[in-house]
Amino acid sequence: MRLNLLPTMKMRSEWIDATMLRDFEAEGTDAHRLCTTGDGWVERFGRDILISFKKARSRERLTRELDSWRTAAGFTFGRIFIRFLPWKNEERETPQLFLGNKEENLQTLVTERRLKFGIDFSAGYSVGLFVDQRENRSYARKIAPKRLLNCFAYTCSFSVAAASVGAKTVNVDLSKTSLARGRENFSLNSLPTNDHQFIADDVFAVLPQLARRGQKFDAIILDPPTFSRSGRGKTFHVERDFEKLLLLALELAERDGCILLSTNCSTLHEHALEVMARYCLKAMRRAGKFHRQPPLPDFPPDTGASSIWLCLR
Repeated sequence: MRLNLLPTMKMRSEWIDATMLRDFEAEGTDAHRLCTTGDGWVERFGRDILISFKKARSRERLTRELDSWRTAAGFTFGRIFIRFLPWKNEERETPQLFLGNKEENLQTLVTERRLKFGIDFSAGYSVGLFVDQRENRSYARKIAPKRLLNCFAYTCSFSVAAASVGAKTVNVDLSKTSLARGRENFSLNSLPTNDHQFIADDVFAVLPQLARRGQKFDAIILDPPTFSRSGRGKTFHVERDFEKLLLLALELAERDGCILLSTNCSTLHEHALEVMARYCLKAMRRAGKFHRQPPLPDFPPDTGASSIWLCLR
């Protein structure tokens, strides 16, 4: 259930209600979406709030609505951070403190279904955890893979989820800093990193190397950025390169393995991902079926990442 606490606003906002807030706290989750509207959203990270907005007036409106919502929901927050949502990736900026103690540490901890993750509001545009992948991380725990390959691993949240149920993981990301934060997430959950690899390199260079070594994985995470540029000057465009990425992943997947296909690209919806996957299966002479996790209760339909699991057989 959702409650629109301010129906008199010209643009309707979707705020979660107090019941959903209690449900999150009961399951051990304090990182989730609070509100979604057409030109921005509000997220909770522990006791901190992050408002993401496209226009100044939407930031002002969401701030006002937040104050009304917290009173109705009985929620007490610490700080408010704001983040402008630009059209181009190169225009992205670090979130700015809008309300709160300037002397307080910009790093904090959150939990998701009892797992702990580090958040850093000073580390860049993204703070360390994509809350729209919550159900997919839960599925990674449910299937309990023996070996998981995490491509574009960022801070390794999928790997932490899989490692918590016994998986060994290989984490690949261009950023050494992000992988270092991933190691910290393992430590936060008392998970030793002895059986896990952290490879700071281009996914398209690493995956063929793993294939030549004969490595296989029960689960593979493909959640690439819409655009990225490697240190070698190579660029990745999700619309152009996702198919190639999946073909490489299929070479590494066990016979009954699972591959997550996920993207925030607005032109690649679930149906497009399924069509691409069917083409790649045919090209690789593999067979599989598709699994979709339940919709996120804190996200309105057609918001958040588009995701589908390809389950091989």
